[in-house]
Amino acid sequence: MADDLSKRGPQDRNRVNTSEAWELSFWSTKFGVTKDQLIAAVKAVGPMADDVRKKLGK
Repeated sequence: MADDLSKRGPQDRNRVNTSEAWELSFWSTKFGVTKDQLIAAVKAVGPMADDVRKKLGK
């Protein structure tokens, strides 16, 4: 199946994937934090977006 470029954002919007550079940029922009802050939050609480959001105080 070809890529659908009209769909933006991560495939699984419930998980923060710090392994992909574009997802790292997406989530750090969404949460308004640096990439390093995002990576530290994911390491602390895991990849679930709600947990990361709470950890970052957003």
